[in-house]
Amino acid sequence: MKAWRLHEPGGPDAFVLEEMPMPEPAAGQVLIEVRAFGLNRSEWFTRIGESPTVKLPRVLGIECVGTVVQDPSGELAAGQRVAAMMGGMGREFDGSYAEYTCVPAASVFALETELAWEVLGALPEMLQTCHGSLHTGLEVQAGETLLIRGGTSSIGLTTLAMAKHARLQVISTSRSDAKVDVLKAAGADEVVIDSGTVAERVRALHPQGVDRVLELIGTTTLLDSLQCARPGGVVCMTGILGGQWELASFRPMGQIPTAVRLTSYSGGAGDISREQLRKYVSMVESGQLEIQRGPMWRFDQLPLAHQAMDENRANGKMVVVVR
Repeated sequence: MKAWRLHEPGGPDAFVLEEMPMPEPAAGQVLIEVRAFGLNRSEWFTRIGESPTVKLPRVLGIECVGTVVQDPSGELAAGQRVAAMMGGMGREFDGSYAEYTCVPAASVFALETELAWEVLGALPEMLQTCHGSLHTGLEVQAGETLLIRGGTSSIGLTTLAMAKHARLQVISTSRSDAKVDVLKAAGADEVVIDSGTVAERVRALHPQGVDRVLELIGTTTLLDSLQCARPGGVVCMTGILGGQWELASFRPMGQIPTAVRLTSYSGGAGDISREQLRKYVSMVESGQLEIQRGPMWRFDQLPLAHQAMDENRANGKMVVVVR
């Protein structure tokens, strides 16, 4: 099979297209023919050398959609459409930047859908991350107010759609006045322009603070986001769009407001059930849930797709179609 392999950190041209033996599934694994996969920021961090736990060389890719080639357990029939994600995929073992991948059965989700591969490929990790952030990280309840920091990102827009289905009041942020109408059309109840700080503007709208804050930009805006939450509220950091992992000179007693809870979400496939994932995919198929998709790339264009990430040209979830 062909696979894009990363031997050492670098730019988009650090990926090498190689011929590799097709993996063979052991007990508890499933061999999948990869038809498409979404691109993720974590893969970009690995490529540039910011994932020290990933041992190179490695075939990256933490998610994919495709068809079952072989399941030694017999639970999944050959040809069954599936999604696979996380569980060490593309980090502890070779992932989806390949024509075939072998993954733990616990990370495989059978799907019944006629969605095109380029559409389906945008969904697994996106749906899991947004669902996990809302229900595991933030433990949202209907009627609560949710601030989405980084609202025009693909995760921000998908979380907005899910949050409205969960009957939340959503305040979303954008750095651009031009994106206000986009967020309103997507369902945001209120939009706040993010100039680097938003706490004052959010407090003007909600003097007591909001119930929940989803932090997608990361440590560069986290301290300000903490000031937006009410006592008893929760701030969950899920994204690192700001590109900075660490918070320098963090003083919890002074920088976490009294009774505000700070958590994070970087969970895995176990945080969403097969029934929940199938429900979300069905909602996408019926038009009830809209996922913001970015450019689509062919398998041989993978370095160009990573270059688009370098230049922040995604404007939605980017997908690579293998075949």
